[in-house]
Amino acid sequence: MPFPAGDLTVTVVDVIVRSSPVLTPRGKRTRTALLEAGRAAFEEHGYEAVRIDDVCRRAGVSHGSFYTYFGSKEALFGEVAEAVVGEMFAASVVGATATGDPYARVEAANRLYLRAWAANSRLVRMVEQAAVSEERFGRLLLELREVFVRRGADGLRRLQEQGLADPALDPRLTAVMLGGMVEHFAHVWLDLGEQTDEEMAVDHLTRLWAQAIGLTRTSTTEGE
Repeated sequence: MPFPAGDLTVTVVDVIVRSSPVLTPRGKRTRTALLEAGRAAFEEHGYEAVRIDDVCRRAGVSHGSFYTYFGSKEALFGEVAEAVVGEMFAASVVGATATGDPYARVEAANRLYLRAWAANSRLVRMVEQAAVSEERFGRLLLELREVFVRRGADGLRRLQEQGLADPALDPRLTAVMLGGMVEHFAHVWLDLGEQTDEEMAVDHLTRLWAQAIGLTRTSTTEGE
């Protein structure tokens, strides 16, 4: 769900970072190995097919050691999902060094988000599938998406304050709706094979996004 981030620092602490127990250097290495092995196994075989033994074998640790760091396969999958969304969030942030033109920043955010989706779509879809049957994953999905919604709402609010976006729009609801549009297109294009190229996709998404909030190339340059 891409939106220009302005000067926001790349952080997902508010929503997806949980406190971890203090670990020894060896413990940190083991936990990291389990997370990496879990991610690889989930991507290769899918959530339902993966067993804890599979993860332990990939990580090179004993079955018993797994429970020192994770209470269940579901707990491991939840942390893998959080890490993926954190990566997508960071990858789709338009940095402070980018152009200050709001339209161009929306365009850049759309491009970065599509590329981040391409790199992580399998695991994102896995979380969505798990959410259908398990309530905790539904809650997790909403929490993870909240990271993007909050960023989008903040970006729209700044544009409204600058007189560049429709002041009648509710920032949060607009962020949910427009973010959903971009996310669904990413799925249709990159997962289902809709025929287009990146330039056309980014151009059309940006036009639709900007027109929906009343932002145009002209309006962003008139004050310069």
